[in-house]
Amino acid sequence: MADTDDTFDGVDCLPISLIQPRYRVVLAGKCFFHIEETSTGRVRGFRTDHNEACYLARRLERSA
Repeated sequence: MADTDDTFDGVDCLPISLIQPRYRVVLAGKCFFHIEETSTGRVRGFRTDHNEACYLARRLERSA
């Protein structure tokens, strides 16, 4: 029997397309990445390595 309810353990679930990240990694130059806050466009950090920039964005997301 399939469960047609849109909740998971009592938590409302949104489609993935409606969930917006608070931070995004943006290429700002040759091998230079900004971590921007999506709501304000302000730069919250920068890194020269893309993987490190993504890690910082995820860390900021968790601490927000």
